Amino acid sequence: MYDVAIELPGRPGSLARFGEALGAAGVSLEGGGVFTVGGVGYAHFLVEDGETARAALEKAGLGTATFRPVLIRRLKQGVPGQLRAIARALGDAGVNIETQYSDHANRLILVVDDMDTAERVTRDWGT
Repeated sequence: MYDVAIELPGRPGSLARFGEALGAAGVSLEGGGVFTVGGVGYAHFLVEDGETARAALEKAGLGTATFRPVLIRRLKQGVPGQLRAIARALGDAGVNIETQYSDHANRLILVVDDMDTAERVTRDWGT
């Protein structure tokens, strides 16, 4: 699975164009979201087929997207403090969390700067 990150203009229809381009290419969005800061939309979505998504977004003229592998973990629901615990484990190991969101199966999606270390220190939250 990959995180697709792209900047979208902060105007009506931008997210629709993004969704239309990926939908027409048969790319399903498995989770993610968009956040607007200073008139720019920052989209991060989970996709299985990064190369097809990249080609579709470029063909639609939506700009350059970045694609990064993600760490998928499941927090222990019903146990308070899970986000703190996994974030602390990563922080103590020197791993920076660059992006965090959830997928449609309520799993934690993380884009990190050191995947090998992140996988090792978060095994307790394996999916």
